[in-house]
Amino acid sequence: MKKLILLGALMCSALTHAGSRQLGTGAVMQVEGASGSGIVPWATIAGYGEKGETDFTAAYTYLDTDDYRFDMVGAAVGWHNRVELSFAKQELDLLTLGPALDLPGASLRQDVIGLKVRLAGNLVYSKMPQIAFGIQHKKNQSFLIPSVAGARDDQSMDYYLSATKLFLGKPAGFNGFVTLTLRSTEANEMGLLGFGGDIGGRDINAEASIGLFLNKSWAIGFDYRQKRSNLSFASEDSWRDVFVVWVPNRHISVVAAYADLGKIATLPEQKGLYLSINGSF
Repeated sequence: MKKLILLGALMCSALTHAGSRQLGTGAVMQVEGASGSGIVPWATIAGYGEKGETDFTAAYTYLDTDDYRFDMVGAAVGWHNRVELSFAKQELDLLTLGPALDLPGASLRQDVIGLKVRLAGNLVYSKMPQIAFGIQHKKNQSFLIPSVAGARDDQSMDYYLSATKLFLGKPAGFNGFVTLTLRSTEANEMGLLGFGGDIGGRDINAEASIGLFLNKSWAIGFDYRQKRSNLSFASEDSWRDVFVVWVPNRHISVVAAYADLGKIATLPEQKGLYLSINGSF
């Protein structure tokens, strides 16, 4: 509740200013704090700031699969539509696994600091896609369980290259969007289960997002995130989701999704509803 109150206060403050880019081009805050969709970072820069403008974005994200509950609070600064600096605090409550391990109330926590730089292109105005390079420094704050599971390290870096393009009037008169991302990572479940393990280390994984603006305020889409297994104790499945986004203005956006995360820490069929509330000013 305190997180929602804080975000509500930020949204009220947001009514004083926003950047000048086209509605929806700031995307939303993904689960690691970067501008993107729910589970995939895009080449977009957070907020709506153009050259000469700086935007601040904050978000709260909630996901419940019955066996797990995930919370993320994040903030990002977009500078001149060129550079993005982000921070996210993640927590995964082990609703089923905790009591089974005689650890009631146990959770996995992680902090993520991100930096993204737009290298080339423009989401709307260039023929080529907008291209950005990003890094995410991840620090696990609850390493006991990951270490017992076989994780090697409690912190690491993710590196990713994203290409994103908005197609005005395509397909069929709508505005479509596509993102392709390549990520170099050794994270187990984003890093919530530490980094590296007994059967694997750093890999390059593919991620993608595709969608359609139904009008200027509503969009639908699909995310895919490839994941590989480093721990024999806890194999991982690729993630996917189907999402709906409401963007009534440059200050507020709301994302609702149905996420299929597969097996997480030995528990299969982790599916549930995802909700993210974003404020920008």
